Amino acid sequence: MRVIIVENYEEMSQKAAQMVASQIFLNPKSVLGLATGSTPVGMYKELIRMHKQGGLDFSQATSFNLDEYYGLPKTNKQSYDHFMRETFFDHINMSEEKRHIPNGLAKDIEKECHDYDQSISDIGGIDIQILGIGANGHIGFNEPNINFEARTHLVKLDEQTIKDNARFFKSEEEVPQKAISMGMKTIMQSKKIVLMASGANKAEAIQKTIEGKITSDLPASMLQIHKDVVFILDKEAASELKNRI
Repeated sequence: MRVIIVENYEEMSQKAAQMVASQIFLNPKSVLGLATGSTPVGMYKELIRMHKQGGLDFSQATSFNLDEYYGLPKTNKQSYDHFMRETFFDHINMSEEKRHIPNGLAKDIEKECHDYDQSISDIGGIDIQILGIGANGHIGFNEPNINFEARTHLVKLDEQTIKDNARFFKSEEEVPQKAISMGMKTIMQSKKIVLMASGANKAEAIQKTIEGKITSDLPASMLQIHKDVVFILDKEAASELKNRI
């Protein structure tokens, strides 16, 4: 485990982008595990800048997103498919067939989840997985008390997660109650994991994730046993760590 503490969100975003870019430079055919939400937006902006100004080439890379809301069509502005296109994919040279996001409208959810994991396995696994963290310690949509052995699966969203995500919708009632998410086992099989966290509201979850016990009550704590995980934290998110400041 490596913990990098930076001044602010901008520096956190730059550090994460540099790690992704380094992975692509080392292996142009890299498999990227990507996240949504507000945390990685700055990283995506920096990667777009690197692509347009520095020639960072995504043409041979493949991506798999962590999750997608269940029941939202891709055309819905709150779908993660729409988010990724608007925030990242429309601005780089990764072809559409190399971009993978769970299908939130799949009629056979079990098959969709199985096929998603199989696609990751068939390509050789994820080389670098980007993660954010919820205030309740969830990663992806793996909520507290999740089964650590779960692969990609349908998740019922925690009340705290619904409240946190309500800012993206007109009201809390519009937030989907379920999502398709990579499971902990799928995430933990990534060769490298980079978790970003910014803001004081993430400080408690970060402290428990890094310094607390491994428990299903805090899914991110499982990362303690991953062989290559990097936490990039701004000072506020790192403020409750006892051994790192």
